[in-house]
Order: sequence, then C-alpha cells, then structure tokens
Amino acid sequence: MEKIENVFGNAVRKLRQERGLSQEDFADKAGIHRTYVSSIELGKVQVSIRIAAQVAEALEIPLSELWRHIEDEQASRRKRR
Repeated sequence: MEKIENVFGNAVRKLRQERGLSQEDFADKAGIHRTYVSSIELGKVQVSIRIAAQVAEALEIPLSELWRHIEDEQASRRKRR
C-alpha cells in the first residue's frame, strides 16, 4: 500500500494545478511556506489536520471533498496494480 502522504500530496498537486495556481500562489492562499507546499506534494511530510483544513480552504473546497479526492486517488492506484 502506498504511503498516505504520497497520495495526499498527489491529490493536492492535481487540484492545485486544475485551479491554475503556482505553488507560490497556493502557499500564499493557504498561509504556508512554498517549500512546505512542495514537501506536501512530494509526500515528504505528515500534514496536521489544521494544515489539511488550510489546504482545502485554499483550494476552495470543503475538507470532506479533499478527502474524497484522496480516496479516489487511492482507488485509482489500486486498480493500476
């Protein structure tokens, strides 16, 4: 099973890119540092619930929708195996 940090990061990257946001613009909206956004997207950090909520708010979606995207990403990866 793939690490949840990687799945979370991939979902965040996909959603950020769909909205046409650079990492820097997204970081500003989320109130976090750009290098932290990079670490999130690369699956290098375990994100707190508070940061996950800030990420969802910056993506302009409810936290529950962010989790749905993560679950969809996990399901997609399971199918590829």
